[in-house]
Amino acid sequence: MAHVVTAAETLEDKLTQELGFDDHFHEHHEGDKFQSNFLTTYIFSTDHKIVGRQFLITGIFWAIVGAAMSIVFRLQLGFPEADLAWLRPLLGKWIQVNDAGIGKLDPEFYYALVTMHGTILVFFVLTAGLSGTFANLLIPLQIGARDMASPLLNAFSYWFFFLAGVVMFLSLFLSTGPFSGGWTAYPPLSALPQASDGSKAGMTMWIVGMALFVVSSLLGGINYITTILNLRTKGMNMWRMPLTIWAILITAILGVLSFPVLLSGVLLLMFDRSLGTSFYLSEIVVGGVALDRIGGSPVLFQHLFWFLGHPEVYIIILPSMGIVSEVLSVHARKPIFGYRAMVYSILAIGFLSFIVWAHHMFMSGVNPFISNFFVVFTLIIAVPSAIKVFNWISTVYGSNFRFNSASMFAIGFVSMFISGGLTGIFLGNSAIDIQMHDTYFVVAHFHIVMGIAAFFGMFAGVYHWFPKMFGRFMNETLGKIHFWGTIIGAYAIFWPMHYTGMAGVPRRYYSIDNFDSFRHFVELNQFITVAAIVVFFLQILFVVNFFYSIFSGRKMTTKNPWGSNTLEWTTPIKPGHGNWPGNIPSAQRWPYDYGKDGEEFVPQYVPLKEGEHDFGH
Repeated sequence: MAHVVTAAETLEDKLTQELGFDDHFHEHHEGDKFQSNFLTTYIFSTDHKIVGRQFLITGIFWAIVGAAMSIVFRLQLGFPEADLAWLRPLLGKWIQVNDAGIGKLDPEFYYALVTMHGTILVFFVLTAGLSGTFANLLIPLQIGARDMASPLLNAFSYWFFFLAGVVMFLSLFLSTGPFSGGWTAYPPLSALPQASDGSKAGMTMWIVGMALFVVSSLLGGINYITTILNLRTKGMNMWRMPLTIWAILITAILGVLSFPVLLSGVLLLMFDRSLGTSFYLSEIVVGGVALDRIGGSPVLFQHLFWFLGHPEVYIIILPSMGIVSEVLSVHARKPIFGYRAMVYSILAIGFLSFIVWAHHMFMSGVNPFISNFFVVFTLIIAVPSAIKVFNWISTVYGSNFRFNSASMFAIGFVSMFISGGLTGIFLGNSAIDIQMHDTYFVVAHFHIVMGIAAFFGMFAGVYHWFPKMFGRFMNETLGKIHFWGTIIGAYAIFWPMHYTGMAGVPRRYYSIDNFDSFRHFVELNQFITVAAIVVFFLQILFVVNFFYSIFSGRKMTTKNPWGSNTLEWTTPIKPGHGNWPGNIPSAQRWPYDYGKDGEEFVPQYVPLKEGEHDFGH
């Protein structure tokens, strides 16, 4: 059909219509005609873009809940003598009020808050919220597909995640409280309902929630892998895929291989709790009574948990790495430095992540010779990570960089990844880790390198692709306030923890004020708590900006506002189910031709000129 170009269309829009479109798959989705009401369009949709929004908004909810929990237990740590009676309307009996009317946080509930904070942030926000959002949004759009390989399974992956969240959320309202044995759920505390109130029904609901979460992750991961391998548009070979897609592909493979191990681990835990088995229990005495449990080992659970737990670190960080690679290249207006090296480093990180899990277990009595094996490979994994850092810095160096919310959070990610990663070299060495293991040094390390860095990558992606999701822009002024406050505040929270950790301050303690050797950290703990409260309210500012901009943000007027090369910016401003109204554009080149032959950017669908080299090959 002939296309009539209006005066309002840009040169880029004309090229979209005139160049590189492939007609190998041009039929529209018949299901679109049934999507006529709010429920079918926004709630029970199988459109990958809507499913991505669902993951994002649900992840935002869980991030607020998890962060609010951290504020409550930071109040206890920073101001243990403070009156918390004002929290009683929210927390009920978990705030114990004495005869003088002074309210104190119940110690059991303190551990429940720490446990649920870790579970929520690691799994529900930085796994499902991050991967679920950007894998769903970007895979079909960037590889040139109408939708996921199985849109129905994709929708199910969200609803299993939602159901897992409902179960986990309801556990907060149990009379005995939610699970309080740590987000790693080590037995025997997690395997014996009689061990504590937090090991009763709350632990059972934790296991059910995690089982549903694993089902969600497997459904999503299989779909992502299948879509990337089978539904790429004409010309989109593996070496023309954006680094976001490479990162999501390896992340999905890690999840499919490692999450079943966690599921088996928690199912055996359920058997120990409910059926009298002894997979993890042996010679246990509770309340002076010896239990008839012989032959199990809690270290077995540690192996099963950390076989997922360490790939999980990269399941969280790899999508952020891919997002940051794309955002930095687009806003630096330069080709990504070392594209192939970046791909190979992603592959190396994915492989090595499976053979380093026991560096979490140096304190569990592992044979020192075996520890040496894990030390070596833990330190080796720093090499591909360093390659990526070098390439990001080289991409930005000497560029005509555009400073906006997305690009600044991408740079912030690199900063966090460097500073947090360097402390991992200490902890990867078993001799040093034995001294550091259960101190705040570990808390500081993994929060910076995995938590805050991953959040920065997520924020960079939200600010960058928000126009593609909602057809509007987020407020840049609020975005920059959000960035500067968050990066300064995050360092203010976690950098001092390195020093308290080196001084031996243990993590997970309800209070350190009773220890003479730690009392001089009281003011520092208060400083950390105040910084945490400030950062929390800055995230509320982001949430306000996010939801306000959905309805009232500045509208997009062109399809490609950032001048990006990837295919998602060739769809209409508000793409329907099926993404492209006509033919799907084909990929003629790699996605990082910026500043080439006098052109600021050359989109992927523009054919190579005679004699022109495709740098993806």
